[in-house]
Amino acid sequence: MLINEVMASRLPSKTMSRLWRLFFFAKGKYSSLVMREILQEPSPVLHQKAEEVPVANILSDKIQTLIKDMKDALLEEHYGVAIAAPQIGESIRIFIVSGRVFAARKAEEYDPKKHFPEVYINPNIVSTSKKQTEMQEGCLSVRGKWGKVMRAERTTIEAYDESGEKISRGASGLLAQIFQHEMDHLNGILYIDKAIDVWDDTDEGNEEKNEKE
Repeated sequence: MLINEVMASRLPSKTMSRLWRLFFFAKGKYSSLVMREILQEPSPVLHQKAEEVPVANILSDKIQTLIKDMKDALLEEHYGVAIAAPQIGESIRIFIVSGRVFAARKAEEYDPKKHFPEVYINPNIVSTSKKQTEMQEGCLSVRGKWGKVMRAERTTIEAYDESGEKISRGASGLLAQIFQHEMDHLNGILYIDKAIDVWDDTDEGNEEKNEKE
């Protein structure tokens, strides 16, 4: 999932908004070698329902290497806040949330040595709020486009972490939005498949549209 400066400015916390702006202006400070290409729409794997990872295999070299590749790819994406395994060609149920998100939640400047990504394996959303909000989002696999999607304001997810431990996390705001966006990826759904409005970054006058919406 991607976030832009307009989205950051709409975060409910002014502190978070300022933090995200600091992050955007400092882009390029942290980078790493991308080990795998991030697939783009209309790649078929993006529209497949991903398979669960056998719990006994979580600590295997194959899965741990995949997790490292996903972390590296996400760290390289200066506007990326999460990535799902199908986006790098592996149709299995894993997604990762960037440490940038957790830095923002603490109103701290992002430091990859301090703010670590969180890994969710075989995730399931076990509850969502009835109240939904129209949220703006983008996607690492749909470059140059942004859209509006209805998302639950709150959600709770259960999964396994990269150590094979069962975890549960409640979320609201941006993190809840990320959980729903990434779960869609694992079910073969892109945000543009359900968006109520989509626009192209390259559209003439798009900057003005972003400022108004």
